[in-house]
Amino acid sequence: MASSKLLLLICYVSLLCFLSSSSSSDFSGISHSPKVSLGLYYESLCPSCSYFIVNHLTKLFKEDDLISIVDLHLSPWGNSKLRSDNATVVCQHGAYECLLDTVEACAIDAWPDLSDHFPFIYCVESLVIEHKYDKWETCYEKLNLNSKPVADCLSSGHGKELQLKYAAETSALEPPHKYVPWVVVDGQPLYEDYENFISYICKAYKGNKVPVACAKYSSSIRTVKVNRFPLVCRKGVNTMWDLLERIKTSLLSYIDDVTGLL
Repeated sequence: MASSKLLLLICYVSLLCFLSSSSSSDFSGISHSPKVSLGLYYESLCPSCSYFIVNHLTKLFKEDDLISIVDLHLSPWGNSKLRSDNATVVCQHGAYECLLDTVEACAIDAWPDLSDHFPFIYCVESLVIEHKYDKWETCYEKLNLNSKPVADCLSSGHGKELQLKYAAETSALEPPHKYVPWVVVDGQPLYEDYENFISYICKAYKGNKVPVACAKYSSSIRTVKVNRFPLVCRKGVNTMWDLLERIKTSLLSYIDDVTGLL
């Protein structure tokens, strides 16, 4: 089931990114409305982040041509902290999260095209949901990717530089992030309503060629953006809260898989 979903995603991402780039180059003499910026600030082992990437963010590629109006930016740092020496990184979910955050940062750097790095990150985060994240290197083979660029990034110290870059980027958020996933549309954080990000994208888009999918999401923005139990990983380490989040996201993933079989 997971591998078939990954193959479908690769097809969606590659096709839609190609169509998006083609449409922007075919009429170079015509001015185009700017895309809507979508920023996701996250950490690799936060169960809520993994669930959002695998089950919600992928809608950008599955809903008609939504990706054609979006400039997606991924920032793998989240609630990580720098010690007083400004060099030692402490990650909320431990050393393995630091590794995977750096792996995903290196993937974005090595393969700048969204059609290349997003399937890889999707693959890694799918393994996180399955509690098999120590098998992340299998994603190279699944996606027919050369592991050398990421391996070189990790071993050369460039990965550490990328960590510091994303740390500064996250620290500069205004208003500051309170938890992850922290989703920002055109500079505005969505807070607890982040799963409804497509509605905000459609509302923010000022172009003439509005994706068909926007009709479905246009009236979905909540007037009161409060969720008593939002799916988030808050700043600071709370073992019991994190355990509850993992149970909740695992149940949601199971429900999604069962629903997909019906």
